[in-house]
Amino acid sequence: MKIASIVGARPQFIKAAPVSREIRKHHEEVLVHTGQHYDENMSGVFFEVLDIPPPDYNLGVGSGSHAWQTGEMMKGLEGVFEKEKPDFVLVYGDTNSTLAGALVAAKMPIPVGHVESGLRAYNRIYPEELNRIVTDELSTVLFCPTQTAVDNLRKEGITRGVHMVGDVMYDVALASGEAARSRDIVKRLGLKKGEYLLVTLHRPSNVDVRETLEGIVQALLRTGQTVVFPVHPRTRKSLEGFGLWAVVQAKMRVIEPADYLDFIALLTGAKKVVTDSGGVQKEAYFFGVPCITLRDDTEWVETLEGGWNSLVGTAPQSILNGIAAPNPTRTKSAAFGDGHAAEKIARILDKFA
Repeated sequence: MKIASIVGARPQFIKAAPVSREIRKHHEEVLVHTGQHYDENMSGVFFEVLDIPPPDYNLGVGSGSHAWQTGEMMKGLEGVFEKEKPDFVLVYGDTNSTLAGALVAAKMPIPVGHVESGLRAYNRIYPEELNRIVTDELSTVLFCPTQTAVDNLRKEGITRGVHMVGDVMYDVALASGEAARSRDIVKRLGLKKGEYLLVTLHRPSNVDVRETLEGIVQALLRTGQTVVFPVHPRTRKSLEGFGLWAVVQAKMRVIEPADYLDFIALLTGAKKVVTDSGGVQKEAYFFGVPCITLRDDTEWVETLEGGWNSLVGTAPQSILNGIAAPNPTRTKSAAFGDGHAAEKIARILDKFA
């Protein structure tokens, strides 16, 4: 069976890595990068470190409005599908690449599988939420990372083709933890484990509005703690545009976006992580690092159990209160599976051959 896997950003390559290894044992895979996000850190080393196959196609779509970007992806994917004639299309997560892949496949029609199906923040202001909902409606097979995701789909009347397989990011975390421990980035930056905050910030609602971004920056500066800040290109552009870049550079440990293993090394060495990323919320939970999330809701509700993740919004005092709160003491749950999600996905796909 020929399977076309659609990815558009570095996190999706990481999610696809263990699945690709498994499905290539029995099937032919065509890996398509839409080029939704250009990431200069996605070098040959990136693919080598995580044993990720390089893409067979790069559509090079780049950034743009949601409608333009999705439309350009759909045109490019239609051409790839017409040429390759895949028997099955696999999409990941909740980006515009996810939606474009599902729409084109469903219209051709080709069966669609959605990895990370059933996630809901129940807030349609997020483009990602709309992408999830539409992709799930179009999917033939829905691979859910948690029981909550299965329950969410059931509430929407979707029960056919639903499989609770666990989280592929947990697969990656388990496999990469040992390699990350050998990285010396904490030492190279002159840091001490457990004595710094790690910050990631990239959501448009947080970085595109001056008042919001300024409030977040001021809260981080008021902690009096060492702040390690791998700055996303979008965030840097806003910091520069709002006149905040100089103070951030002067008062925080600003670094370029780290590769996956260096980032996990920084995460596991941090006192706490402050983020607006869904993926980082999970990674913090996997490795037992308290997480302060700069959002009012999350699609990963399991991370809230036991106080491991706190939703604090973007008000400066709420951020400070979250950072100052005592560390959780309760044991984390096994909500994200057993580390074999990729194998389960591949075996389910075998049945379509």
